[in-house]
Amino acid sequence: MNESRAWFNGRSLAAQVSVGVLAAAGMAFSSQVGATETGIGRPITGMQIAPYAGIVPPTDDWIVSVTSIYYEGSLGATKTLPIAGKVTAGLDYHISYDIVNAIKTWGITAGGWNFASSFGVPLQYTSVSSFHGLLPNDHATQFADIFFTPVVAGYHLTKTDHIALSVQIYAPTGAYNSDRLANAGQNTWTFTPTFAYTKLLPQENIELSLNYGVEFYTTNNQTQYHNAPVSVLDLLALKRFGAGWGAGVVGGYIQQLGHDTGGLADLVGGAQGHSVGIGPMVTWNGKISKTPVGATLRWVNEFDVSNRPKGNAVELSVNATFQ
Repeated sequence: MNESRAWFNGRSLAAQVSVGVLAAAGMAFSSQVGATETGIGRPITGMQIAPYAGIVPPTDDWIVSVTSIYYEGSLGATKTLPIAGKVTAGLDYHISYDIVNAIKTWGITAGGWNFASSFGVPLQYTSVSSFHGLLPNDHATQFADIFFTPVVAGYHLTKTDHIALSVQIYAPTGAYNSDRLANAGQNTWTFTPTFAYTKLLPQENIELSLNYGVEFYTTNNQTQYHNAPVSVLDLLALKRFGAGWGAGVVGGYIQQLGHDTGGLADLVGGAQGHSVGIGPMVTWNGKISKTPVGATLRWVNEFDVSNRPKGNAVELSVNATFQ
């Protein structure tokens, strides 16, 4: 089947529609002012994109995905951040973030546009420890902030070029205690306008996708800390082979756009954090019984980091499409 027509003829591929837009991981690790309060923000380097991120199909389906992300990173002993009501340095993070996400494609085509909506519920294990023992080690398994995307609007520029526009919203529903190191919630609303683009190269059976968003945070009403906006860019290149398999590379660039304000932000300076990471990805699409399913496995190594923890993330995502 011609790859550029797959989204309109094959429901098995629809299992991955807009996962990069709708089911982005809601977790990151930041340091210092300009890189989010408590050391935990929302994006993880290279984790906000998935195959066909820019395509919303015209089908009327439910797409259910289960995603597990493990992140292990460290904040150096010379870097400081505001956390648990204090300013500290030298922290190790071990995080397991698991989320069940449901996407509903509307089955509507209007002037070349198709639409979908999404809702996700995450559970997170957080373990934070101090190099110097300045703060007691802390760990917890808690519900993290739920997120939802009321509308994703996808437009088919050509048979091989597609875009998707959305605003992802995080609600402050997760567990949060301003005196703890380990918090799954952030006690802020977050709004992320997002643009995704997918280019299909049918003859080579290659996909190129881009996902870009800017996160805007409300003020934490317990600490009066206000995170500056965070720019998040993710890129993906994928070559598909026979028997449903594909392999490629994925990367990400996170950059804080300005300085945090309020609360402890005034005590830790104004350094802006950024991170760059890259790694391999493997995908599979097929059917179990008559149900279209897909799976993605990736590893991203953060190799260029400033004023943020530095580490590695591994993600496994499995999805199924139900008519």
